[in-house]
Amino acid sequence: MSTTTTTPTSDPAYSSYQHLLVRVDEATGVAVVTLNRPAQLNAMNVALHREVGDVWRDLDRDARVRCSVVTGAGKAFSAGGDLDMAAAMTRDAGTRRDVMRDARQIVRGMIDAEKPIVSAVNGVAVGAGMVVAVTADVVVASEDAKFGDGHTKLGVAAGDHACAVWPLAMGLAKAKLYLLTGDMLSAAAAERLGLVSEVVAPDRALPRALELAARIAAGPPHAVRATKFALNQWLRDAALKSMDLSLALEMLNFAESDVREGIAAIREKRAPSFSKL
Repeated sequence: MSTTTTTPTSDPAYSSYQHLLVRVDEATGVAVVTLNRPAQLNAMNVALHREVGDVWRDLDRDARVRCSVVTGAGKAFSAGGDLDMAAAMTRDAGTRRDVMRDARQIVRGMIDAEKPIVSAVNGVAVGAGMVVAVTADVVVASEDAKFGDGHTKLGVAAGDHACAVWPLAMGLAKAKLYLLTGDMLSAAAAERLGLVSEVVAPDRALPRALELAARIAAGPPHAVRATKFALNQWLRDAALKSMDLSLALEMLNFAESDVREGIAAIREKRAPSFSKL
């Protein structure tokens, strides 16, 4: 007996996206945004990195949508920025500027999006993937999910969201511990530290996220959006200046030698030998 497979498709309004699938359930008002590079564990190339910053604007303009869920295709949420993108950043200042702009847009786009965002974290969420996972308004993680910032292990400053979101969620002492070491966090530890809203059984992250998103979407839209805006003022007032600084320092590090060694060590599956100053 033969079987056939079909290529997943997006809602026509979002067909221009190359590495995102977007489907809108008009009955519930929930849009599902799927990072769709499963063969690469949804690692972000330049195109996906840009799309994840742009999509929230488009969802805000879509009158059918009242809440969004973001998840990853396959067995991972996202393994972070892919090594080809990182290597290009070491060689070209223009690429660094573009990636810095898009990294800012991911965080600010999710924070400033009018409509709430729920993440369904399946598998690993590292680096740029963790940015999307934990900058969401509600974070639902599978028990087997793992989280990590990963920047310092690569040889660059903990940029993107980490210097903004982590201290507010878990306090400065714990944020320093995990960002300076680059250690991974289990789903249970991430929940205990305040990065994750709920931990659920394996394969339940997306169903639970959809359930919560449908409840949020069924609420009074102006009150819900106003509440999100007010809560995120904590991030705008207290955190985003730190993010801008950390991003600038991260891009500076991409012009230095340690990141080239970090990329090589990952590719060669060995321990890095960073500079000794």
